[in-house]
Amino acid sequence: MDASTQHTQPAPVTIGALELWPPVVLAPMAGVTDYPFRALCRRFAREGLESAGSSAAIPGLFVSEMITARPLVEGNQKTARLASFGPDEAPRSLQLYGVDPFFVRAAVERLVGEGRVEHIDMNFGCPVPKITRRGGGSAIPAKPRLLARIVAAAVEGARGQVPVTIKFRKGIDDRLITFRDAGRVAQEEGCAAVGLHARTAIEFYEDGADWSCIAELVDQLSIPVFGNGDIWEAEDAARMMAQTGCAGVIIGRGCLGRPWLFAELARLFSGRPIYPDARCGPTFAEVAQIMVEHARAMVDWDTHRGGYHGEANCLRAFRKHASWYTKGFRGSTQLRERLMKVDSLAQLEAVLATCDGDEPFPEAALRAVRGKRGRQRRVVLPAGYRDELDDDTPPVPEAGALSSGG
Repeated sequence: MDASTQHTQPAPVTIGALELWPPVVLAPMAGVTDYPFRALCRRFAREGLESAGSSAAIPGLFVSEMITARPLVEGNQKTARLASFGPDEAPRSLQLYGVDPFFVRAAVERLVGEGRVEHIDMNFGCPVPKITRRGGGSAIPAKPRLLARIVAAAVEGARGQVPVTIKFRKGIDDRLITFRDAGRVAQEEGCAAVGLHARTAIEFYEDGADWSCIAELVDQLSIPVFGNGDIWEAEDAARMMAQTGCAGVIIGRGCLGRPWLFAELARLFSGRPIYPDARCGPTFAEVAQIMVEHARAMVDWDTHRGGYHGEANCLRAFRKHASWYTKGFRGSTQLRERLMKVDSLAQLEAVLATCDGDEPFPEAALRAVRGKRGRQRRVVLPAGYRDELDDDTPPVPEAGALSSGG
């Protein structure tokens, strides 16, 4: 990474009544994008803008974990907890999953009517077998008429009060490419913007996202297109926007263990150096401080909501973050073995205090893959699914009753 590289400042993006600057979105990720992580990413985005000498009311969108429409409508308590926001969150951006227009409309009407959100994103890109085998997630865009019914229900439920966006993949596999129909449906049914993950479902999280499909969708649509896939560094985001013409970027695995990526994006998009010196990230001492802040925020958020999990369980949930934060540092394999046994804030601080705080962030870790990876052998779909692509019947009820959060 060339820390001195500067790029043309992209334009702010308007989504409904929301003007985003910089035009970046934190991708909804199950078990990851809870309030503490969203707040941390938003803080870095603001700090990046401030260090670049600018500010913004909405420094990007930071989207919740996936919330399932039917359990929300039926009053499921786990879903209600996942759908909650921190007292300082603005705008409140929620990703909704649903396969039945009735429950999608009812869920959106409730969320909007109760004033709980300012933005709703619909999930039509999930590739995992437990979703697709029931006809949900990335399987739905293969049936454009069904997709249109669901999207129309969400937009009607929002009643023009909050913008609705949808996120989808390139397709099921090379034999069933769906992004063109998905983009057309989104625009025709009133979506404010779309997000395209430039991989098919069978490609899952394989290396080499196909950015050309993002460029094609930009040419096809008049609403903003956000690109997703293989953004590991701020320079990748600038390159994607230059190559595809997309209005903004969606950041997923690239910010796992690196929430300061949003500060780097803010500085780069503001035409400033990512770092004023030769380094490529924070020192280990600074990373350790962020880790403790993150873990403490998880405990505090749990306490705020009644102590449902408790400190030990919060620290266990933090262990995956600890693995991502420490990736690439010297001795990180042994360090992670110790961190995987931590179940209190005091233990976390004690373990981190034994490390070399002056160690610079390793450049090799910038592109280290965090989170899901690899290719699926096949995409599991309901029997006969490919033979009835004109059908607009919602999938079996079980497809809409899956747990929120993924």
